[in-house]
Amino acid sequence: MNLASRNPAAKLAAAAVLTLALVVSLDPVAPAVALAAELAVVPLFGIRYTTLARRAWPLMVSVLGAVLTLFLFAQDREHIAMSALALALRLFAVALPGIIAFATTDPTDLADALIQNARLPARFAIGTLAAWRLVPLLGEEWRLITLARRARGVEPGRNPVARLRLFASAAFTLLVGAIRRGTRLAVAMDARGFDSGAVRTSARRQYFRRADAALIAGAALVAVVALAASVASGAFHPLFA
Repeated sequence: MNLASRNPAAKLAAAAVLTLALVVSLDPVAPAVALAAELAVVPLFGIRYTTLARRAWPLMVSVLGAVLTLFLFAQDREHIAMSALALALRLFAVALPGIIAFATTDPTDLADALIQNARLPARFAIGTLAAWRLVPLLGEEWRLITLARRARGVEPGRNPVARLRLFASAAFTLLVGAIRRGTRLAVAMDARGFDSGAVRTSARRQYFRRADAALIAGAALVAVVALAASVASGAFHPLFA
């Protein structure tokens, strides 16, 4: 079974189903059950766990920062431990399906599926495709910014404050460059008639099959089992209670 070949819209829908279910409760049981199921099906998408870890390292850093923030500013650290655990598990469980979906999806296939199966406007889908294509350029531009500063002798040394200041400055430079590139791309797309409203055809058909519906149903089943386990354990804590 190769779940990586499933329809891109179906993979996004399955991720959305899990996300909606996991934000219902604040307990750690539901995300723990969902996360276990998600990790179990990773090989079915043709992804190695080491590869997944490399792709998810920004998520790991974000979760660690969120947990540390809770502990640093909490008055009752024993009581906050359970909340921190629930937050960490929920962040992983919510983000992991999206990481898997995007790691196993061709950008062009995603744009075609959004137009043909999700019935989204072509302007939005093609804009999503263009943005996805530009993501690798951000990494290369960050490397060039770092090398340019190093060539000018701008080094933070061992000073953590200077290192943080240079990081913020480089991030702002990258943000400005990304905005300018996005603006130029938007103008170029409009000049080529992407906002004309004309009916467009697709060169490659994206079919929504029973296996794609089964993937969404499987995600819904995992969500139901996770919430049922939460209720059965007595840990269920509604978000708006």
